[in-house]
Amino acid sequence: MSKPGKLNKSRKIENQKSESHDLNNKDLGKQNLEKLRHSASHLLAAAVLELYPEAKRTIGPAIETGFYYDFDNLQLKEQDLEKIEAKMREIVKSWDKFERKELSSSEAKKFFKDNPYKIELIEEFSKQGEKLSLYSSGKFTDLCKGNHIDAPKNQLKYFKLLSIAGAYWRGDSKNKMLTRIYGTAFPSQKELDDFIKQREEAEKRNHIKLGKELGLFTIHPEGPGFPFFHPRGMIVWNELMKYWKEEHDKEGYVEVKTPIILNKQLWQVSGHWDYYKQNMYTLNIDNEDYAIKPMNCPGGILIYKSNLHSYKELPLKIAEIGQVHRHELSGVLNGLFRVRTFHQDDSHIFCTKEQITQEVVKVIKLIDKIYRQFNLTYHLELSTKPEKSIGSKEEWDLAESALKAALKEIKADYKLNPGEGAFYGPKIDFHIKDSLGRTWQCGTIQLDFFLPERFDLTYEGNDGRKHRVIMLHRVVYGAVERFLGILIEHYAGHFPLWLSPVQVKIVTVNDKCIPFAQQVESQLKQAGIRAELDSRAESIGKKVRDAEAEKIPITITIGEKEVSKKALAIREQGKVKFDVPVEDFLAQLKERIEKRI
Repeated sequence: MSKPGKLNKSRKIENQKSESHDLNNKDLGKQNLEKLRHSASHLLAAAVLELYPEAKRTIGPAIETGFYYDFDNLQLKEQDLEKIEAKMREIVKSWDKFERKELSSSEAKKFFKDNPYKIELIEEFSKQGEKLSLYSSGKFTDLCKGNHIDAPKNQLKYFKLLSIAGAYWRGDSKNKMLTRIYGTAFPSQKELDDFIKQREEAEKRNHIKLGKELGLFTIHPEGPGFPFFHPRGMIVWNELMKYWKEEHDKEGYVEVKTPIILNKQLWQVSGHWDYYKQNMYTLNIDNEDYAIKPMNCPGGILIYKSNLHSYKELPLKIAEIGQVHRHELSGVLNGLFRVRTFHQDDSHIFCTKEQITQEVVKVIKLIDKIYRQFNLTYHLELSTKPEKSIGSKEEWDLAESALKAALKEIKADYKLNPGEGAFYGPKIDFHIKDSLGRTWQCGTIQLDFFLPERFDLTYEGNDGRKHRVIMLHRVVYGAVERFLGILIEHYAGHFPLWLSPVQVKIVTVNDKCIPFAQQVESQLKQAGIRAELDSRAESIGKKVRDAEAEKIPITITIGEKEVSKKALAIREQGKVKFDVPVEDFLAQLKERIEKRI
């Protein structure tokens, strides 16, 4: 967290103007990039229809990383992308500009009479009272609301088609599966090259691929969206949990465990049954409706309500590593990043209004400490009262002022997101940055007026009267599965020593060395170090390479020289130390692991 020095009033005004100018430039740059990519999606559709006239086009928006277009009646292989891209470069030479034409619903339906997807969109737009328009460039015309670049043949030069995927029409699994072509486009060759390079590096770090290769987790067709953690994966998981619990114990959190299945009445009170049911798994037990919990909050609330509470007990910090289930469409599932079951490191802090700021400061400092342990940097975003919200203006003003005061106290820079808070209260989000420069929203602190009111959560004040308790929701890892996936890619599978599922691999030169190697392995394991012995009848070079492929931090090589000296040859990060006494190595290793360095 940065700690800026004091600024005089005129300097502050100058900085505010500068920041406003920078934000405007960023917004303008984003808008222009969206225009470029939207135009590229039209170009893609034009090329596909020239090469595959029987294909039916559907929709083709710009997205964060580029653009895509979905087609029906189109079968492609990855090698076909090169041909389509070449056709795009040929076509764009004749695209001077985009021309707009408004038309009636009947005219639009006539134009797209052979395309049921466009007809469906036309009917939908007409019902909503939207104007229908066509955009044309060269020989290609498409139903479109606009947002294109001015001179495609001059501006649309630096693009690349990336991949093919399946996608349901309108994202609904009940609809037909379409062929989706992904691409990207940038204003310059350098930006495109940088993106492709980062993408290639990201593919090497793909957590699904590394998860399987390193024996961490797998995904099976018998349980889509439900990851299976293997022994090595559970070691990493348990180390993450151990560290989490140690740090939370220091901060005075108490840990609880609540049931996975709870009845309909609870979810009606919490509001989930009415507003979130489509994402919940439900079942019937003894003629009563139940749901598998999508969130931990109501369970924590029931634990709070099981006793009367005094102001002297507050703040009360109730933590739960709770497993939740949420229904996700099959098309969006993605390894550990998007699953149907995950564990949230939830904590609910019950406090007074006066305690909000100090508790938020403590949470920010705790999250900062934990993220630094993983060499993760981050930025903060404060989201305030949305248009639709519960609670009075006075309550929102108090809550927002408390969060701002916490950020001010620690002199933290943050981005303000007006109107982007949850309907039940404002929030602070932590957007971490990984080693590839990608950002992920993980940690969050949310102030909640909604649930304390609906569940009638109170405490007895020093005046002997009941008062409404304040509830802070917060997570550090967020979804633990997702956080683990981020770490796998952040480290490219090379976990730090304390987190590595196998910390030391012992490799032998020949069979004569095995007894001493087994003795060393036993000493390491007795000291609590995760060690494995490789005594296969393979060359020492192959054994070392295999250990490196498994991304094991330290390799011990034992040959006849090491046996005679009762010493070790230690290989770490490509460097080798010879004649290291066993006891010295053990002591140094234990210290590093205990300090998590």
